[in-house]
Amino acid sequence: MTICVALLGGSFDPVHNGHVALAALFAKLLAPGRLRIVPAGSPWQKNGLSASAKDRVAMLELAFEAAALPVVLDCQEIERSTPTYTIDTLRNVRAELGPDASVVFLMGADQLQQLDSWREWQRLFDFAHIGVAARPGFDLAEAALPAAVTLELEKRLSPLAQLKNTPSGLAYLAHELAVDISATQIRAALQRGEQANPLIPPVVLDYIQQHNLYKI
Repeated sequence: MTICVALLGGSFDPVHNGHVALAALFAKLLAPGRLRIVPAGSPWQKNGLSASAKDRVAMLELAFEAAALPVVLDCQEIERSTPTYTIDTLRNVRAELGPDASVVFLMGADQLQQLDSWREWQRLFDFAHIGVAARPGFDLAEAALPAAVTLELEKRLSPLAQLKNTPSGLAYLAHELAVDISATQIRAALQRGEQANPLIPPVVLDYIQQHNLYKI
């Protein structure tokens, strides 16, 4: 039987309900043998992170424990001394799991808009499938995506069963996720002293307040 491993990467600065919902959705759809959360170390497209790696990992542990969603934290990107690139992470995961495991890299539809700016983005499919959580009604043909990304995904779209039973190279769009939350808006709200309760798990909000994070 093919092993299926799903990976959700991100800065998680801080982790919010959208991240948890995305992970929960694909945990339900794929029933992967392992669901890995991969916090970024030094993401090349972002100008520094507000919270430390230690705090971001602690908030991830709290959020997913509260959601009763079993995950494994993969801290390889944090442990790197060089900028974080998804292609390197997927190469490492593929080398670890071998050529036959099904590896599914998860992302929200918003990340597709910048996908063609990622390093070696088309080679991501050499090492993994891509699972995209899209809002209901999302349509590749009508989305504001780079033409190259749309073309690449259209030729790779496949049913879930194919993703689970093949190692890499395919894409799946899940249309069940109606969550629109950004960590940027959460940080801004916290800096203004506003409540971010509907956006982040209560245990994460408690941690942020206890550790005085995201203050101006």
